[in-house]
Formats: sequence, C-alpha cells, structure tokens
Amino acid sequence: MMTINAQGYATQSATTELIPFKFERRDPRPSDVVIEILYCGVCHSDIHSARNEWGGTQYPFVPGHEIVGRVTAVGNKVGKFKVGDLAGVGCLVDSCCSCHSCNDGLEQYCDNGFTGTYGSEDKIGGTPHKMTLGGYSDKITVDERFVLRIPANLDLAAAAPLLCAGITTYSPLKHWKVGVGQKVGIIGLGGLGHMGVKLAHAMGAHVVMITTSPEKGQDAKKLGADEVLLSKNADAMKAAENSFDFLLNTIPVGHDVDPYMALLKRDATMVVVGAVEPLTEVSGVPFIFRRRSMAGSLIGGLPETQEMLDFCGIHNITCDIEMVNMKDINKAYDRTVKGDVKYRFVIDMASLKS
Repeated sequence: MMTINAQGYATQSATTELIPFKFERRDPRPSDVVIEILYCGVCHSDIHSARNEWGGTQYPFVPGHEIVGRVTAVGNKVGKFKVGDLAGVGCLVDSCCSCHSCNDGLEQYCDNGFTGTYGSEDKIGGTPHKMTLGGYSDKITVDERFVLRIPANLDLAAAAPLLCAGITTYSPLKHWKVGVGQKVGIIGLGGLGHMGVKLAHAMGAHVVMITTSPEKGQDAKKLGADEVLLSKNADAMKAAENSFDFLLNTIPVGHDVDPYMALLKRDATMVVVGAVEPLTEVSGVPFIFRRRSMAGSLIGGLPETQEMLDFCGIHNITCDIEMVNMKDINKAYDRTVKGDVKYRFVIDMASLKS
C-alpha cells in the first residue's frame, strides 16, 4: 500500500491539547487530487469534536474542514484541476454519489451518510487510519468531486472559512430566495453571523443585525448591516414584530426562539444554523397564528459551494480573520470558546515547517 507522509496537529483524547502528529494520506487514485494545504480555518465545530463534546470522536483526531491550498498532483482521470491550481476542501470528502440527494447536488444530505473531512469512517481507505483526518496538516488527498476552485482575486487565507462559515450562511439565504426588497435579520455576530451580514447585503437585502451587544452592532454596520436591533431592548423588539421577511439564526447554543419568531411576517421563515443542541423554548403560538416556519440548514452541496465561492469572487467577499501559527492552536481554541476573535482564526500552515 503506497501512502503519502503528512504532518499536522492532533489530539489524542478529549482532555489533551493538540500536538504535532505524523500520519499518512493515500497515494492518489485516478480521480484524486493532492493539495498542499496553505491555510486552514478554525471552526467551533473543530473544538466540539476534538473535545468530544458531541460524542463519538475517535482518537487520534486531526481537525480542520476549511482548507485552501495548491494542487501538487492529480490522478490520470482528473479533468477539473491541474498542478498549480488553487483549490479548496470543505466539510465533505465523500458521499454515496448515487442517492436522490447526491444526484441533486445536495451531498450534505446524502441518504447513506456523507463522509466528513474529519472524524468519519474512511470508506475509500488507502491508509492505516480508520477515520478521516482533517486539514490541520500540510497536505490532503481528496476525490476531485469534492475539491473546489478558489477565485484567484480572493485573499487565500481569508477565503478559507468560506468553505464552512460561508456556505453555511449562503445556502439558506439562497434557498429561501433572499434578495432586493426584503428585510432580513441576522441573529448573532460571530463566525457565521458576520458572513450572513456580508452575503445578505451583497444579495441586495435590507440587513438588520440582531444582537445583545451594542458594540457588536457597530461592528455589524461596518460589515454591511443597515440597522441594528438590540434583542435585550423589549420595546425595540416589540416595535419590530411582524416586520421581517427572513431570519438567519446563528446563535450556537440552545435558547428561547419565541422572541425571534415574533419578528417574522406572516408566512415568513427563521432558519437555524448555529444551535445543534436542544432549543430551550419553542411555543406553538408564533407558528400557528401567523403561519410562520422555523427550519434548519446544513452547509451546502458541492455545486452550491462552488456557486458561493464564485459569488464571493464577484463581490470580493471574504471572512474577517486573525492569522495564527500552528503552535498556537490551543490558545486559539481557548480564545474561540471565549468569543475572543473577529471573526475566524486561520492557521498559516507554513508555520508547521518551523
């Protein structure tokens, strides 16, 4: 079995820090692309998974699913990429590619279960590792179907988080047809929320940042928000009831959704993309009396993710980032948990060499 030697950072248990780790990537098959990873974003999901906060994590564990880099090798059946191309890899590296969802370009909803970039059973194999290992590393081998083109005009490091934070917010905005003439609320200003503001603004919507923090409200205006609604201001929330065409809820923890549902017009929808834990309060009244809806959305399929990247290329949209060296990743994790980053850490993989 031929393999490619790789180096990165991994954690060996739920309670230990990320440390240097040597491992193997598979030698490229005819349909594979090998990418030298230049930058990798730090998603809060990386932290939840590394610390086994969602359960099921197997160790050693290499996080990272916001990957950008340069193609260094391609299989003889690869048609979309050549050596030297800029390329990205997001949250998915495989799916069944034959179910209804996959055939519709919605691989994130694969009926047989997608393969995540890290922490999933590696159904392709070719290495000694049972589970997929992520982008906190110097290289990765991925089937070309799951590799994306990065617009050349975008800052490469700041484009990395588009592969998760970007598509997580773009997909619901596009699916629910957000655009000109609509009043759209983005709830919460973090890694997801700041991208929601930028994308909704570029789509032509009237964007309102809904936050508990006046300081974050001012930041949101710099990012493209037209208004700020402070959710702790009961009078302001009351005055805004029945006025929103769409809400994108990026709050990452369980919370009472009723005050936000009351903001929606009749027949309007709030989409939850942040909380993957139980919502603390959900009353039927806001739904029934205004025929409102609450829905969820998970990243995006490969066609839509490429569409999002192209959209960002046209509008010159990237994430607001803070660059970190690989050796400082554990400090970056602690700061992310505290909310001490505007708005996404990105690892400079050149720092692995030092």
